[in-house]
Amino acid sequence: MKRSFVRLAAPFAVAALALTACSGGGTDDAGSAGGSNYVVANNTEPQNPLIPTNTNEVGGGKIVDLIFAGLVYYDAEGAVHNDLAESIETEDSQNYTVKIKEGETFSDGTPVTAANFVEAWNQGVREAHLSSYFFEPIKGYPEGGEPGPDFQALEGLKVVDDTTFTIELSQPEADFPLRLGYSAFYPLHPEGIDNPEYGNAPIGNGPYMLESADDWKHNESMILKVNPEYDGPRKAQNEGIDFKFYAQQDAAYNDLLAGNLDVLDAVPDSAFSTFETELGDRAVNQPSAIFQSFTIPARLPHFEGEEGILRKQAISHAINREEITDTIFQGTRTPASDFTSPVIDGFDKNVAGNEVLQYDPEKAKELWAKADAISAWEGEFKLAYNADGGHQAWVDATVNSIKNTLGIEAVGDPYPDFKSLRDEITNRNIQSAFRTGWQADYPGLGNFLAPLYATGAGSNDGDYSNPAFDKLLKDAAGAQSVEESNKIYLDAQAVLFEDLPAIPLWYSNVTGGSADTVDNVEFGWNSVPLYYEITK
Repeated sequence: MKRSFVRLAAPFAVAALALTACSGGGTDDAGSAGGSNYVVANNTEPQNPLIPTNTNEVGGGKIVDLIFAGLVYYDAEGAVHNDLAESIETEDSQNYTVKIKEGETFSDGTPVTAANFVEAWNQGVREAHLSSYFFEPIKGYPEGGEPGPDFQALEGLKVVDDTTFTIELSQPEADFPLRLGYSAFYPLHPEGIDNPEYGNAPIGNGPYMLESADDWKHNESMILKVNPEYDGPRKAQNEGIDFKFYAQQDAAYNDLLAGNLDVLDAVPDSAFSTFETELGDRAVNQPSAIFQSFTIPARLPHFEGEEGILRKQAISHAINREEITDTIFQGTRTPASDFTSPVIDGFDKNVAGNEVLQYDPEKAKELWAKADAISAWEGEFKLAYNADGGHQAWVDATVNSIKNTLGIEAVGDPYPDFKSLRDEITNRNIQSAFRTGWQADYPGLGNFLAPLYATGAGSNDGDYSNPAFDKLLKDAAGAQSVEESNKIYLDAQAVLFEDLPAIPLWYSNVTGGSADTVDNVEFGWNSVPLYYEITK
């Protein structure tokens, strides 16, 4: 598959990462906040103010992707197309010249310039934002990801003129342009630089806008109106998006059935056996680029060093993934065989070491006993999760499988909402295992590995570090082709299966649907509806 987003003068072709997939609480009045023609959709309260470089969770990500536009965007199948970019050119995959289209503006009419990209990216690194790791390939990125007091800007970013800037990487990276549709690479309005209040009502440049801070009712809803200044390929086909923040997925699904919600992208487990019948041809159940796991930080007692690896291996063998996906998820999940996703080009289910994912009670007991010989286990094993995400059933099944196999106390530990759980994880205050997962930012294997497990990466919630793994990531990124890098990523995953920085569980389908109040509803490769296409 060819892509039209860049004109590459390099002597090699960059292969498209094709997909194998087929392609708060409720309200009484769907249009009460945003008007009768606003598309009403479910979401969760964003963890942080809406600054693209500091947004790395799904609730905020859905919103940021609508109120900002980047150099490129991903269509429903994950193919890459120009948005603000006129061209992205390179002769060596290390030095890139980016030209943005003339006449592009933010929602207040301020012109979008090359400097808006460069300053936003530099601020993300300077402030050590959650997604700053995505700038690691650029020359001058701080060693270890920690900017010193004198750091001001990345050496590899240069503004040439209002519509041109250059990017110099530390090494050639064949798939670098593929990443530029991720939100970390969005531009920022000048008011967003060194202004901590900006993220409460950011002035964006995407198909929608958050008109004022009053349109964000925290833990309840957010209204996005159409940005009349945006004239790009994602132009809104509706009058706006009315996001409702639900505390429980069951409430969202009931609102969908009642016609109080137009689009739902997360069916609760209680409806897995009925939603396709109840919604008919408006139901969605398709593979997507979502990987689910849970993380056990090495800092926890009994999970350091050799003892910790033995215990993680034992716990992994104690989980009956087949039974859980069959009985709890009823065909909407597939047991994991690696750390990525089957819908991404280069996926291989035969990664060295993945036998640790097999349900094997005897092996689990044997490994646990070896760990006890190093240091006897005491206490209970707790698995934290957010109660607003429909996770209780699988968490209960998982901890029961661990408890029954290993003969230890194992329990679920619910947090009221996603934000409160993520805050504890981000601040390193959590003292138990916790659910983790990844919804891809761009369609590449490396996106499931580097942001989560590289030393110092922004989403490395367990603070995992292995120099051998880091070197393989660097080698993969510097490969001459995507195909070559994918082979190296398989070697990197073999290291992960030795260390188990996270326990892989399953791959998720997107399970959702729409009401008969809307048309043209399409779910993308990463499970997110293409909101701008929906008509009402």
